[in-house]
Amino acid sequence: MEITDLTPAETRVREAFPRGEAVDFRERDDEDAVAGADWGPERTVRAAVLKTLLLDGPQEPGKVAALRLAGARITGALDLIYATVEHAARLSHCYFDEALDLYSSRLRQLNLSSSVFPSLTLGSSRIDAALRLTRCRSRGPVKLGGTQIAGAVFLDHADIDAPSAAIPALQLNQSSIGHDFWAPHLCVHGETRLSGAVIAGKVNLESAEFHHPGAIALSAESLDANADVHARGLRARGRIEMRGARIAGRLDLSGSRLSNPGGTALRASSSTIGELWLYGSAPIEGILNLRRSHIDVLSFEPEVLPGEVCLGNLTYTTLNPHHPAERRLPMLANDHDGYVPHAYEQLTAAYRLAGDDRAARVVQLAKLRRHRRTLPWYARIWGHLQEATVGYGFRPTLAGVWLLSLLAVGSTAYALHEPPPLKASEHPGFNPVFYTLDLLLPVISFGQEGAFAPRGWYQGLAYALTVAGWILATTVFAGITRTVSRQ
Repeated sequence: MEITDLTPAETRVREAFPRGEAVDFRERDDEDAVAGADWGPERTVRAAVLKTLLLDGPQEPGKVAALRLAGARITGALDLIYATVEHAARLSHCYFDEALDLYSSRLRQLNLSSSVFPSLTLGSSRIDAALRLTRCRSRGPVKLGGTQIAGAVFLDHADIDAPSAAIPALQLNQSSIGHDFWAPHLCVHGETRLSGAVIAGKVNLESAEFHHPGAIALSAESLDANADVHARGLRARGRIEMRGARIAGRLDLSGSRLSNPGGTALRASSSTIGELWLYGSAPIEGILNLRRSHIDVLSFEPEVLPGEVCLGNLTYTTLNPHHPAERRLPMLANDHDGYVPHAYEQLTAAYRLAGDDRAARVVQLAKLRRHRRTLPWYARIWGHLQEATVGYGFRPTLAGVWLLSLLAVGSTAYALHEPPPLKASEHPGFNPVFYTLDLLLPVISFGQEGAFAPRGWYQGLAYALTVAGWILATTVFAGITRTVSRQ
């Protein structure tokens, strides 16, 4: 392009470039670039002119050349594929008629804040400083996959609308960010992909919105975040996929609303997370899948959980806030995989760590009751007997109650109707209490049972007391064995 071909607006940009001076065509600071299609030639700049300046622009001794442009309508395609740009580029509050394609480029710095464009391609590029897309609006996909960014990425208040695209609306998969990923109030219609991204700093998704109903709204498989992920107030319509994610700090979803009816709302299976917070969130609509994950601190109110969860082999150290076991047990009853013994053991361990032995016993009782439903009918009968007599070993005082009750029944019956002796000339004095104890206790003998022979229904009572004694002794032994094994 010949230099003589420049329009007055382009001449102004060309003259400011060598000195790094800003050119602002805006009529007021709050001007919206959405109306940029109606801007006239006095603020229109061809993309080819900008490309020429960035690749081979004039230099001025003692000055740092830079492209600093605001409020311009940029016509034509800004094509910098494979280019190396040594100058900072700030194209804020601009309106782009055509897509920006900077695939596999090398940039010093790029700022497209508050600009409007059809789409942006930066895949496999390298940026030596920050990438700023604050308040930008894209009517098509924003492709940042595989990009290496030494500084932070700013997508706060950005709006990306590409719900019908065959590819994700926002792509950051396999990207590397050397500082924070700052995207509060980000709004994306279509899939957002963060799979395999490595982020050295914080991730801020507070009040962000991801809309892709019936499909994946946010894909962050194998995300590696070296600090906290702040996502308070996040709204997601569609699936959040975080399988294999590694988050060193806290994943804070407090006050969020996750909705994917009929499917999985949040899948964070096989993940390693420092803390997972769901305080004050709306009840999750869809399945919560935390299988095989390790979470140091798990924090949520019981009513946040959906009607179906997947907790197989989930391990956690602390469960907050502290609630009675009766409020936490429904999440285990609603496990998609049915009876999962490990889930009960994990909840028991959390209560024991908190020093709440009563809650731990309640959970273990619930586990045994749930397990009983999986057994054959005859084994279920034995389970009912163990629970009724000693509470599966968690309520040993029940055995004493049963023993005293049966002792009282037998002693009263045989005191009112003394059984005749087997040998009239050789028998000890009859004692109804010790006679009943002889029947009840299968090991200890007081010499009463073998000396007297009741008749009629009293003989049937003796048989019943003997059988009851054996059942009671067996269940007590099973309960003691279970208690010792727990210790």
